[in-house]
Amino acid sequence: MKKLLVLGGGTAGTMVVNKLHKKLNAREWSITVIDKDNDHLYQPGLLLLPFGVYEPQELVKERDHFLPKGVEYIRAEIDKVAPEENEVVLKDGRAIKYDQLVIATGTSPRPDQTPGMDDPAIWHKSVFDFYTLKGSVALREALKNFKGGRLVVHISEMPIKCPVAPLEFTFLADAYFEERKMRDKVEIVYVTPLEGAFTKPVCSAHLGWMLDERSIKLEPDFVIEHIDPDTKTLVSMDEREIPFDLLVTVPVNMGADFLANSGLVDEMNYVSVDKQTFLSKKFPNVFALGDASDIPASKAGSVAHFAIDLFAENFVDYVNGRPMKHNFDGHANCFIESGHGKGLLIDFNYAVEPLTGMFPLPIVGPFPLLKESRWNHLGKLAFRWIYWNLLIKGRWIPIPALMSMVGKRPVTEKKGVGAHASQ
Repeated sequence: MKKLLVLGGGTAGTMVVNKLHKKLNAREWSITVIDKDNDHLYQPGLLLLPFGVYEPQELVKERDHFLPKGVEYIRAEIDKVAPEENEVVLKDGRAIKYDQLVIATGTSPRPDQTPGMDDPAIWHKSVFDFYTLKGSVALREALKNFKGGRLVVHISEMPIKCPVAPLEFTFLADAYFEERKMRDKVEIVYVTPLEGAFTKPVCSAHLGWMLDERSIKLEPDFVIEHIDPDTKTLVSMDEREIPFDLLVTVPVNMGADFLANSGLVDEMNYVSVDKQTFLSKKFPNVFALGDASDIPASKAGSVAHFAIDLFAENFVDYVNGRPMKHNFDGHANCFIESGHGKGLLIDFNYAVEPLTGMFPLPIVGPFPLLKESRWNHLGKLAFRWIYWNLLIKGRWIPIPALMSMVGKRPVTEKKGVGAHASQ
């Protein structure tokens, strides 16, 4: 009996187990999943929780509820991965052997990587994250009690999980304070290490007006050096200073610490893999999926979904001595909340920047690309049901894994989101 070991029972890990459980011969393969707890978190909901859209209990379900019957689930902390010995060592001393290893341990915010950020005097008091359940809940209370002043939304460095989320938070905060009739009392500043507000240059070029329209100040090219907890100030490497009354920050994101000395990862603990097949560049029986890998794509659930659709077929071919036929193109699909019940949608891959048009079907859509729409907001809300009932269960969703150019058009003018070149 051959053993497939999957590290991580989050989005990518759960999806791949459900896909492979149906494809691998149960008489030849056993599947084991390891994770430290039994709480499966719906991460997209963390953005909306501070604004009262969700309650914490709506975002967490038991991991093992979504694992197929016959899959072994070990609830334990991992001490180290030893690929030379084909084993994973747990904190309790157990060594779990494998024939094939899939690493899906994600990425996590690390406020400890920026001096002053996690100082007890300010952390979750005037400095908040929303990429953790604890941080998101604390931020909800802070927003409720905020009487006015300077709200700074800040990104430490890239890559981060769901790279559009900080911008979404900024737009939602603008709408939130406007609806509370206190927007004039709040100065909002968006601070990023990038040249523009959006992670994709075409989006920054064509949608940058959205910040001006909402009176949101942009501070680009800001590489943080430290936070001064006494003066509540962000300080950059080039000695720029940005004071704040309330700071919503995205700390440095890193892969799991237990991978650090495995010989598998880069300096940020992301597993080095082939960007088209997810096979480790160093070990022929190790793969990494989702946020745990170093592929140059967004660390987002949509990327994991599209990648795993292809990976599952590739994996079966690979372990049976056949070449992997499918090459992932970096396809990502992201809804962007823009406030007041509207949203944007972008669709792109490794080679193609976001385009205008309609998604998923040409003409009828119903989701317009690179354009604010009520439909895009509703799509964001509907995704929670899709996630729990279809996506992580490995069920079919009628969206192609590889990016389709059908119904899409390149943008030809900077502010003319409606101005397109015909294809």
